[in-house]
Amino acid sequence: MNVYSVTEITKYIKNRVEQDETLKNLYLRGEISNFKLHSSGHCYFTLKDAGAVIRCVMFRGKAQYLKFRPTNGMKVTAGGSVSVFERDGQYQFYADRMLPEGVGELSLAYEQLKAKLEAEGLFDMARKKRLPLLAKKIGIVTSATGAVLRDILKVGKRRNPNAEFILCPVQVQGDKASPQIAEAIRMFNEEYPVDVLIVGRGGGSMEDLWPFNEELTVRAVSSSKIPVVSAVGHETDFTLTDFAADMRAATPSHAAELTVLDYAEWQMQISAQQNRLLQAVRRSLREKETAYRQYSAEKMMNRLTVSVERKGQMVDFLREQLVKRAEKALTEKQHRFTLAEKRLRMLDPEEAVRRGYSMLTDEDGVLVRQVALVEDGQTVYAKLEDGRLSLKVVEREIQR
Repeated sequence: MNVYSVTEITKYIKNRVEQDETLKNLYLRGEISNFKLHSSGHCYFTLKDAGAVIRCVMFRGKAQYLKFRPTNGMKVTAGGSVSVFERDGQYQFYADRMLPEGVGELSLAYEQLKAKLEAEGLFDMARKKRLPLLAKKIGIVTSATGAVLRDILKVGKRRNPNAEFILCPVQVQGDKASPQIAEAIRMFNEEYPVDVLIVGRGGGSMEDLWPFNEELTVRAVSSSKIPVVSAVGHETDFTLTDFAADMRAATPSHAAELTVLDYAEWQMQISAQQNRLLQAVRRSLREKETAYRQYSAEKMMNRLTVSVERKGQMVDFLREQLVKRAEKALTEKQHRFTLAEKRLRMLDPEEAVRRGYSMLTDEDGVLVRQVALVEDGQTVYAKLEDGRLSLKVVEREIQR
């Protein structure tokens, strides 16, 4: 009879189990219980059904890629292999992948993270910031090559040619997308401030849009001091970024419409307001004039005096509103006119006479500029401020 140590027989059983091809790569379906996430990152739990229970472990290297958080009572399908844990002498299942049953992994992860962040208040309306009325600088966080950027620039430039758009190109799909998006939002907030941010990408599957459901992205959007407009996917697509953003746009083009004021429409509104104000003033003046004529000057003089003074104050106020715009335009033209007038005065010979100088002319009225142009005994005329003197040349002295 052979005698074995506990260690030896346990190793023997482990080797036999690990050599069994059926136990190397299989899937187990069951309900999770006794779930524990260790500080090391390893997950310990059991899978059970109506007839049996098996201990399971998923090491950190595999658990970190789970999109959802396993909980007790959740029914899952786990893939992996069976082996023996020598220390306890028990067989257990080593899981390296896991999917929830009845609902997709991403859908479950979406709902779990949404509930978590919603409980923290990240989606509360009280946290939302108002978009600026007249945004001059618009930051864009999206792919540099996608149609999203073209749509935003096309609509934005059409609405306001003077608006400035600053792109921080990022990946919008894959594992690197979420860190890049979060970093771009941080960069705009800390290094290159803009008036408003548009964060988004085009439509796609839930997997394609997943970077905008990542906790890193959602928290970056929520913590942004700059107002954020989410433009992810199409009108029917909703991501967690949409809930965290200050405003959700149905499409990238809609995002441009929300952030960029239509300059032409704005001008039309101002013009319409001016016309309405002018018409109101004219109507008010006509009404006051009609009312004034209806009353007898003798019977209503005292009351009319008080009324006119009060109405006059209102008329003055309305008149000021009308003339302010004209004064603004006239001020600039007056300034130009004054500068031109000063230049002309400086060139005017009469102005020199008024300052105490005189002009010499000969008998034909020709200006005498040089001593050599006159002769001894010749009569010249000096024009002064208040008249003219006739002078005879007695002596000439030419300075060399």
